Amino acid sequence: MRGDREFRKVRQQGVAVRDPLFTLRLTDYRPRYGETWQPRAIIGVVISKKTLKRAVDRNRARRRVREALRTLEGGLPPCRAILLPNPGVLTVPFPALKAALIRALAKAPGRVKKGAGGQKSGNSGRSQPVSVPVTQGESSA
Repeated sequence: MRGDREFRKVRQQGVAVRDPLFTLRLTDYRPRYGETWQPRAIIGVVISKKTLKRAVDRNRARRRVREALRTLEGGLPPCRAILLPNPGVLTVPFPALKAALIRALAKAPGRVKKGAGGQKSGNSGRSQPVSVPVTQGESSA
């Protein structure tokens, strides 16, 4: 993900899935403005200095999580996500980390959220009323 704006959107509109090893915040995939529709997973890994003090540990945790995401069987569902690892990511065996990520992605209510959350979000809520009067105006003319 690029920029504070994308992270802010995921934080505000995303659904949090908590695990002892990390917190995963997910939203549905939407392309950036002007970008073609290419459903894919866009994931930002965020580790604060409060969570892991040493830069070496933060970088190692990032590398472990990225590799676990990269090697997941079946790939990743199309989404935008923020992954916030806990210190346990450094000590847990790699297969256990992959299993936790699979569990979290399976628990993610992103597919359920489409119906209810789509109308509550700011952009889709604004675009629907604008498009309805335009089509009504064209049909009556």
